[in-house]
Amino acid sequence: MKSPLFLADLGSKAMAAVDAETAHRLTVRLLKSGAGPKIRVKNPRLATNVAGLYFANPLGLAAGFDKNAEAPDAVLGLGFGFVEVGAVTPRPQAGNAKPRVFRLRADAAVINRYGFNNDGLEIIARRLQARRRTGAASGIVGINLGANKDSLDRAQDYVTGVTRLAGVVDFYTVNISSPNTPGLRALQDKAALSDLMSRVLAARGAAAPETPVFLKIAPDLADEDKADIASLVKSLAIDGLIISNTTIARPTFLRSGNAHEAGGLSGKPLFAPSTALLREFYAALGVDVPLIGVGGVSSARDAYEKILAGASLVQLYTALVYEGPGLPSRILKDLPGFLDADGFETVADAVGAGHA
Repeated sequence: MKSPLFLADLGSKAMAAVDAETAHRLTVRLLKSGAGPKIRVKNPRLATNVAGLYFANPLGLAAGFDKNAEAPDAVLGLGFGFVEVGAVTPRPQAGNAKPRVFRLRADAAVINRYGFNNDGLEIIARRLQARRRTGAASGIVGINLGANKDSLDRAQDYVTGVTRLAGVVDFYTVNISSPNTPGLRALQDKAALSDLMSRVLAARGAAAPETPVFLKIAPDLADEDKADIASLVKSLAIDGLIISNTTIARPTFLRSGNAHEAGGLSGKPLFAPSTALLREFYAALGVDVPLIGVGGVSSARDAYEKILAGASLVQLYTALVYEGPGLPSRILKDLPGFLDADGFETVADAVGAGHA
């Protein structure tokens, strides 16, 4: 009898025959239906505490997959230690015109310009509340917060999300780095970011004081922006940084025909620049601010390199398109071998060791 993971991986290959957005939607529906495997990786060497939260393992699914919080527990069943749902905006939003997702097979990459399409804050909040009420909650689930495209006060959109979702998520991520909402990345400017994060942290303090707030930044930052963000993270005591979102850069080595499409590029081409940025922020912030490494992770070696560069946690998404749903369990099975090779007892011991 074939294992559930074998069948799931076989199904993911079948998804390659349909367009990227349809495949994405079908995959979420299958997981929601309970068709996915149910794996729990129990290895105390991989368990870690970050920002006051206990993670059974350091591998998470990045935002953008389960946009509407339809299947967070099914996603955790793939072996992930945590999942980030969303992005959510206060009002429902259709997103950008289709087609808006493009596979770059030759480059193990994806370009998307979804534009924060989601069911809206109220519906997503009710799903997350129901999850807690029914006792289904069994792992770390965070929310990626966004702003409506036509919002007159984008900072208030994030505050609204923090307040409404208090008590039903384990962490908040302030996403100001998506390239697919015009003007959103301007919130990374020093003055705008200071105002935004001060308001978000005040709302968190009033509504959910124990819930960590992470900030997700773009990989396409000027040196001055990096210094400003590092300074602000320290001065406001932001709980962590997620490094990084998709990139608007188009490396000259891309071979796929869709490489010219507008949107954010993710996957293997993002690994080197996002890891370099991770290394820079670890050097600037040290152990005081937890970092979550994202971008191009498709193997245990990739995850381990992020950890050595300074990541306390690691996220992936695009690699699932090409490697299938068995990828998380394979990474977690192989990761202890890298710890053994370098003499580390736990994954926490290896964080930032590449800087020594």
